[in-house]
Amino acid sequence: MTAPRAVGVRLPYARVPVAVREWVEAELGSPVVATAEQAGGMSPGCATRLTCADGTRAFVKAVGAELNPDTPTLFRREATVLTHLGGHELWARLLAAYDDGEWVALLIEDVEGRHPDVARPEELDAVLDGADRLSEVLQERVMPASVALVELSERFRLWADTLATLPQAPPTTPVPAWVHALAPEWAARLRDLAEQPDSHVAHWDIRVDNLLRRPSGEVVFVDWGMAARGPVWADPLLARLERVEDPWFDISIGRSPALSEAGDEVVTAFLAGFGTHLAVRSVVAVDVNLPTLNDFRQRESRRMLGAVARRAGLTSA
Repeated sequence: MTAPRAVGVRLPYARVPVAVREWVEAELGSPVVATAEQAGGMSPGCATRLTCADGTRAFVKAVGAELNPDTPTLFRREATVLTHLGGHELWARLLAAYDDGEWVALLIEDVEGRHPDVARPEELDAVLDGADRLSEVLQERVMPASVALVELSERFRLWADTLATLPQAPPTTPVPAWVHALAPEWAARLRDLAEQPDSHVAHWDIRVDNLLRRPSGEVVFVDWGMAARGPVWADPLLARLERVEDPWFDISIGRSPALSEAGDEVVTAFLAGFGTHLAVRSVVAVDVNLPTLNDFRQRESRRMLGAVARRAGLTSA
C-alpha cells in the first residue's frame, strides 16, 4: 500500500477536552463506545473515527490554539467551506462544528473506505479521474468572496519572491546549484501567472492522506482547511504530484485538458517555485507541535525539484 506522504503527531481523542467530547455525544445523540485514530496529515489535533452505542458512526477532528496557533484557523475555514459547498459524493458532509474560541472541532460524515494505493494503476486512475471531476464540480459551486480562502495568486507571488531572493537564503538550504541559474526565469513566469484572473475554488491539499477510496471505487476528498481560489488546473496538478518523481508524471500532464491548456512551462515553473519555497521553509520555519513538518518539506522539495531537472534536461545533483 502507498503510505501517506504527511504523517504528524496527533492528540488522541481521549485527551480532547471534556467539553468537546460532551458536545460530540450530544450532537450524535449517543455515547461514543469505540474510537479509531487516524495517522495521516500534519495537524497536532485529533483525527478519529467514532462509533456510538446506537451504531452511529462519524469522523471528528479537533484542535486547540494551545496545540498550534494556526491550525484552528484551518478548521474554521474547512467548516465554512463545507457549509457553502453543501453535499456531494466527492466530499464528506459536514455534520456539525464546535468553536469556543480556543478549541475548534468538526463532526464529519464517516466515509467507508481507505487511502488509495497509487502504486496500482487502476487506483491512480481513480484518483486522477476524481480530481478532474472535482475541478469541474467546484466550478459550478458559488463561494462568497467573503470566505477567506487561500489565494493562489498570492502563493505564486510568494514562490516568485523566494526564487528571486534565493541568494540570500541560508547556506544550508537544500537546493541544487542549477536552481539558482534558472530562478529568475521561473520567478517571472510565476509573477505572470499571479496576474491571471483565476477565481475557481480548489481543494488545494490533494495527497493520498486526504483521499479515501470507497469499496465501490469512487474517491472522496477530505480535509478542506487549505481550500483556495485559483486556476482550474490546480487540483488536477496536485493529484499528479503523487508520482511527480516518475516520467509518468510528464505523460499524465498531457492527458489533462486543463493542464495541457496551461502548458508545460507553467507546470515546470510551478514545481520549481513550490519545491524551492519548501526547501527554504525547511530551514527557516519554526512550527509549533509539528515535529515532522520540516522533514516532509524537504522530501517534497526533492521530489519536485527532481522533476524539474528531468523536465528541463538538467542534472538533479
